[in-house]
Amino acid sequence: MVHLLCCTLRGQRSGTKPRQVHFPPLGTKARKDANAAPIREAWFDTYWPQASGDERSKHTRIVHYTSKGPETHMTRLPKECFGYLSPASFLVMGRYRKGEDTAYECLTIDSTSDDAELLLAQLDITPDFLIGEFETAEIRAREQDRVLDFVEELIAAWHAGTIVDFARARAAMPKTEELAGLARGRYLQMHGLERLDPFVIKRPGDALREISRIIEWDMFREFQRRERAVELVRIVMGDDPRDMTVAEVIRQLVNELPRVDALMLSASQQRKSRAGYSYEHHIEAMLVGGGIPFEKQVVIEAKKRPDFILPSLRFIRSGDAAAASGLILSAKTTLRERWKQVEREKGEHRLYLTTVDENIAGNAIEDMASFGVHLVIPESLMDARETEYSGHKNVLTFEQFCSGVIRPAMNQWA
Repeated sequence: MVHLLCCTLRGQRSGTKPRQVHFPPLGTKARKDANAAPIREAWFDTYWPQASGDERSKHTRIVHYTSKGPETHMTRLPKECFGYLSPASFLVMGRYRKGEDTAYECLTIDSTSDDAELLLAQLDITPDFLIGEFETAEIRAREQDRVLDFVEELIAAWHAGTIVDFARARAAMPKTEELAGLARGRYLQMHGLERLDPFVIKRPGDALREISRIIEWDMFREFQRRERAVELVRIVMGDDPRDMTVAEVIRQLVNELPRVDALMLSASQQRKSRAGYSYEHHIEAMLVGGGIPFEKQVVIEAKKRPDFILPSLRFIRSGDAAAASGLILSAKTTLRERWKQVEREKGEHRLYLTTVDENIAGNAIEDMASFGVHLVIPESLMDARETEYSGHKNVLTFEQFCSGVIRPAMNQWA
């Protein structure tokens, strides 16, 4: 049995600060000064398959300097595994028995990689995750519990010859806009709100992050789990019920392997393609909820179609002195290098780019500043230790954007 220890890292750092989760017990280090604050530590062996040469095997130290508060540091790590990580990347440690000893195998996973997406999905890691312990058997059991009732319904539908109708009624993925609306409805119900008004919600950026990255993500995974399960059964078993031996099922599964591969690949692509469009729907709902005037997806020049123009294209092109108060607002769930596409849309207008992406490095933020791009982020990301947003003049929270940029401008937009 493998236990996984996982924690979020700060970018460009070679040390981590895990809480004490099933590491060897700490002992008090002998010190020359008997009156000095105690230092508690433990040593254990770690293996790093991503490292090279002798760096793969390390004698790692867990140390708690009691004079510095509750933090426990892990040191003596291979620096090459940490040197080029994006902010909010991950350290994953597998703990297992090796004879009479406990072994720890360690990986770093860059937050911008496909491996990070797989990690988040497999362990059900939420955006506010910092550190946790996972047992693989328990994860599999939870996944089985989630689908147990649905599987029974699916089997009954196949035996009854109604699997096609069952797929439409019980396993169809909602359209992006519909799913986004369902997520917002659940958020409003949970918080006792009537609408997404950024001037009323205390931390509107965090609300957007909760809706898009937690509520909608959970709903999407449930719909996708059902949709893919039905599709897999139809590929292997067909739509019409019949008696099939185990050998026939295995033979059909092997014969249809290319279709099964395509099904799994489409699931990954579906997750990526829907996220950005969904975030736009949530931004639009918040603009409507706050009574903020805007136009959506208006062509301003050839091949330039920003997500939102506030208050309108006609206003920002009016030539009046007040036209300078207008702005372009773009929405990207994740950025990577795509912010450069947005920069080309700004022209002479103010450009604000809103995102819930915690993985942006400080040098990229400075590059955006040099092009006049302002970042609008959730409040919780501004001062989070795992991000690099703090201290940049071109970064503001969604609450600051609404209260300090939008509200004063609306007097001129009326």
